[in-house]
Order: sequence, then C-alpha cells, then structure tokens
Amino acid sequence: GLALGLWRRQAALAAAREDEEEKELRQRFMAPPVSGLRELRRRRRELRSRMELLIMETQAEVCRALADLDPGASFAVDSWERKEGGGGISCVLQDGEVFEKAGVNVSVVSGLLSEEAARQMRSRGKSLKAKDGKLPFCAMGVSSVIHPKNPHVPTMHFNYRYFEIEEADGTKQWWFGGGTDLTPTYLNEEDAVHFHKTLKEACDKHDLKLYPKFKKWCDDYFYIKHRGERRGIGGIFFDDMDSPSKEEVFQFVKSCAKAVVPCYIPIVKKHCHDSFTPEEKLWQQLRRGRYVEFNLVYDRGTKFGLLTPGSRIESILMSLPLTARWEYMHNPPESSKEAEILEVLRNPKDWVH
Repeated sequence: GLALGLWRRQAALAAAREDEEEKELRQRFMAPPVSGLRELRRRRRELRSRMELLIMETQAEVCRALADLDPGASFAVDSWERKEGGGGISCVLQDGEVFEKAGVNVSVVSGLLSEEAARQMRSRGKSLKAKDGKLPFCAMGVSSVIHPKNPHVPTMHFNYRYFEIEEADGTKQWWFGGGTDLTPTYLNEEDAVHFHKTLKEACDKHDLKLYPKFKKWCDDYFYIKHRGERRGIGGIFFDDMDSPSKEEVFQFVKSCAKAVVPCYIPIVKKHCHDSFTPEEKLWQQLRRGRYVEFNLVYDRGTKFGLLTPGSRIESILMSLPLTARWEYMHNPPESSKEAEILEVLRNPKDWVH
C-alpha cells in the first residue's frame, strides 16, 4: 500500500509538472503549435520536435520585439490547417505607426511531394527515389518579411527551415536551409556593418568558413537578373545543408535564428523616428516594386509554396508590401543618395573586413 501511495504521489507530481510546462509554453508562443504540445513533448528528443519548438520560439521572439516598437498596432494571429497534413500559424501586423506590414509565419506540413516540387528538387541535384511515384515529405520553417513605413528603416527578411523526405527503400534524406537579409531604401554603412557583423558572429561560433560562403551565396541568390542588381545588401543564405551532422547543423540554424532580433531591431529603433521627404517615400515605393519582382519571378520558396497542393496562398504572398510602385524609365540623378544604393546593389561589398 505504501509503495502504491508513493507511486500515485509521484505520478500526480509529474502530471502537475507537465501541466505547468504546458502553461509556460502556451504563454511563450503566439498560438498552440501545429503538432500539439503533448505530441511535441512525447517526441521532444527527436529533431523534428526540437525544430518545431525553435521556429515557434523564433516567431514569438520576433513578434514581441516588433510589437514593442509599434505599441499602437497588434498582430493578427491566424492558425490554419492543411487538409493534406499539417498547418501553420500566420502572425501579421498591418498599418502600424512603424510597420506598414510585418508578417512572421510558421508552417509545419507533411504529405506527398507533388511531381512539380520533386522536379524542382531534382534539378538541384537531389536523387529522389519515389515509391509508386510517391514521395512522403515533412517540411517546417519560420519565415518573415518586415516592411517599415519610414524609408530610412530597411526591409528585413529571414527564413529558417527543415526538410525530410522518405525514399522508396525507407531511407530518409534531410536538410536545412535559410538565411537573413536586409533591403534598405537608402544606404547607411553603419547599419550594414552592424547587420553583417551580427550574422558573422552567429556563423563564426560554428565554423569560420560559413559566413564568407553564405554571404556570397546570399548575394548570388537575391539577384534580379533582368535588372542587373541585387534585391538588397544581402546577409546570409544557404540551402541543402546536411553536414557535418544533424545535431551540428541544427545548432548552427539555432544560432542564426537567435541572431535575428539583435541584427535588426537596433536599426529600427535608431531610424523609426527619422524625418523623410515625399521624394524619399517615392524612392522607397520604387524599391518595393523591385522586391515584388524578385519574389514573384525568382524566389524559390514562393515558387515551391505555389506548387505545393493545399498550400495557403495568403501566407505565401504575405511577403509582398502593402504598397509599391513601378514608374516607366525611372533613373535617379548621378551622385544622389538613390544612385549610391544602386551602386552597392550592382556591386556587392564586403561589410565586415
């Protein structure tokens, strides 16, 4: 009887501890996780669960940091389900004092890869062996685009994701991808250096070769070929990362996700009350047009989302600004502030050496 009483007491304590943990997680996140807290706890040692917790935490961290800067505005939190498997949480703030549009999305989806999406992956050198033409997959990530109102505050984008595919013989292929990049309307060298240095520190903790490699990859990836210019002043970008080991890559991705708030928020604080002219606002709208061109013509994430059955269009196109402008044959005067940023977009700079 004594042993049974002791066991009951321990079980009650464990249940109370679990409830407490669950309450704490609920308060920490913007919404309950897609996989459910119980399921995440049950599989907490598995990398998939740890990645889902990381993207949930990143979403909440970034949303809270942005909301602190724009107290009059609030995030609409939208949880959605995908009938093919999984779902997501979209947090979007619109028409604030500081941010015209800021979105931070989490998605955790699973199911069968569409033929089109599999083709896109094979074109990147993935040998995917389907079983009866079917490829089960699981993908999760956090993705954000922040468009401020003030032309002196840059737009920022980040995305960190994990992908897993099960091949015909049961073997699993996995990889991580992601990055963080900055798109200023006007060039501020001090901000560019701060942004790149913060990302470099996050990379250097793991391997000194990563920052230069991923900085170049970012400059090459965000290239608007038909304009001959980059979308912004870069940052880091990587994809298909599956070595040295799952744990090491996860820890690297975690460092990058934790660098998002410190690399960007100080820049917003510094400039959100700067005065600006109607001409500067107009230039911001024209640069936003370029942002839209890149996202709709070249961005792989947008294309993949549009090709995935049951994907949520509103969440995929959240990256587009509320307002943008396309003027016929607009060329800024030589040696103007506008020409200065164009020069850097055409010829990327090394900001940290």
